[in-house]
Amino acid sequence: MSSVLRHPGVARLLALNVLARVATAGSSVLLVVFVHAVTGSFTAAGIVAAGNALATAGAAPLLGGLVDRRGQTVVLAASGLAAGTAFLALAALPDGAPLGALLGLATLAGATQPPLGACLRTLWPDLLGGDRDAVRTAFALEAVVLELTYISGPLGFLTLAALTSPRLSVAVLGAVMGAGTLAFAAQGPSRAWRPAPPSAGARRRSALGAPGVRAIAAIMFTVGVLVAGVEVAVTAAMSDAGQAAATGPLLAVWGLGSLLGGVVAARRGGARGVGDLVLLLLALAVTHAVLAAAGASVVALAGLLTVAGAGIAPLFGATGALTGDLALPGTATEAFAWTTTALAAGVALGAALAGALADAGGAGIAFVASGSAGVVAAAIALVTAGALRGSGTGRASTAAC
Repeated sequence: MSSVLRHPGVARLLALNVLARVATAGSSVLLVVFVHAVTGSFTAAGIVAAGNALATAGAAPLLGGLVDRRGQTVVLAASGLAAGTAFLALAALPDGAPLGALLGLATLAGATQPPLGACLRTLWPDLLGGDRDAVRTAFALEAVVLELTYISGPLGFLTLAALTSPRLSVAVLGAVMGAGTLAFAAQGPSRAWRPAPPSAGARRRSALGAPGVRAIAAIMFTVGVLVAGVEVAVTAAMSDAGQAAATGPLLAVWGLGSLLGGVVAARRGGARGVGDLVLLLLALAVTHAVLAAAGASVVALAGLLTVAGAGIAPLFGATGALTGDLALPGTATEAFAWTTTALAAGVALGAALAGALADAGGAGIAFVASGSAGVVAAAIALVTAGALRGSGTGRASTAAC
C-alpha cells in the first residue's frame, strides 16, 4: 500500500478526488435537513432528496459515456460547475420556496453530479504502468478513502448546518463540489487521459455489452439491497428498543469496520480473482444475517456491526478492479458508472423491502433478509464466473467491440 502511495501523483489525485466526493457523500442527508428548514415538511424533503438521487443514478452512465468519448477535462469541468451552481442556487432560495423550484434544482444537481469516482478508477492502470498488483492495491486503497467520505461528509456538513444554518452549509457544499472537481480535472493525469479506442471498423457499444460488466452490475445491485436493508434494520431495531439516538453511532461503527477491513485488504494488495469475490460476498451474507441475534443490545449490535462492516470496503475494491479489467475498450468510465447506478438502484429496493419486513415482523427478519441478498450476490458471482474471468470479453477480447 505504501509503495502505491509513494508513486508520483497517486496521493494528490486521491486527495483532490476525495475533496469533491466528501460533498457528494453529504449531499443527500443535507438536502433533507435544508428542505425541511425551508418548507417545514419532511414529505417535501423526501421528495427532493429522492429526485436528486434518482437523477444521479440515471445520469451517471450518460456522463461516463461522454467521458469515454470526449475525455475527462471538459465533462468534469462542466458537470462540476453545473452541480456546484445548482447547490448554490438552492441555498439562495428563500424560506417558503415552492417545491417545484427545490425539486428542479436538486434534480439538476443530481443529473450533473461529476463522475469523479469513475474518472479516478480509469486513471489507475495508466498511472501505475499496468502493474496489476499495484492497480488492485490502488482500488482497495480508494475504497478505504471512500469510506472516510461516507463518515466525514454527512458529519461535517450536518455539523456546519447545526453551528450556522442549513442554507450556509448547502452553499459551502456547492462550492466544495465545484472547486474540488475543477482541481481534480486540472491534474495532468486527468487532462492527459484518453480512452482506449474500439477495434478498427467496429461500432462503439455500450459498456453493458461486456458480460463481465453486466455481472458486476448485478452483484452491485444485490449488495445495494443488503446495505440499505441493514441501515433500515438498525434504525428499526433501535426505534423499537426506544434507543433511536444510538442509530447514528451504530452506523458509524459499521463504517469504521469497513474502513479497517479496507486498510487490511489494501495492505495485502486487494482481493484476487473470482474466488476471493465469492468468499467476500458469503462473508457479508453471514455476518449481516447474524446481526439479528443482537436483539435490542446496543453493545452486541455494535460489536457485530464492526465485524460485518469489515468486508464492505474490500468488496468495493475487488469489484472496482474487476470492472476495470472487464470493460470493453473505450467504455471503462461508463462501466464504472453503471456499477454505481446498479448499487443505487439496489439501495432503493433494499430500503423499501427492509422497511416493509421490519413493519411486518421486526428488525430481526429484516437483518436476515439483508444477509440473504449477500447469498444471492455470491450465487450470481458463481454462475457468471466465466464472464468475471474475462472469457471472451472485455480486455481479453477486443473483437466484442
